[in-house]
Amino acid sequence: MAWLLVVVAGLLETGFAVCLKLSHGFTRLWPTIAFCVFALGSFGLLTLSLKKLDVGPAYAVWTGIGAAGTAIYGMIFLDDLVSTLKIISISLVIIGVIGLQLSGSSH
Repeated sequence: MAWLLVVVAGLLETGFAVCLKLSHGFTRLWPTIAFCVFALGSFGLLTLSLKKLDVGPAYAVWTGIGAAGTAIYGMIFLDDLVSTLKIISISLVIIGVIGLQLSGSSH
């Protein structure tokens, strides 16, 4: 269950990163509100998961999901540059996230 919280928190991290861009420096109301909601949800779920998980693997999985998810979202929806190297690098992050999740122990 704790790992599920980390995964959802990582997806919410993707949401807050995208909303941060869409807020244009917190000058647009709705993306700013969405940023706050996603950020609070993400940090809240990560905090709950850390009651059961080691901080290193949990934090790395959280940031890996957020980073890969944000990069993928940007390429698909925000016209970010798509390149072979970027896709390979995102794949390596995802492989690392899976490896860390598998290596993470619960108390």
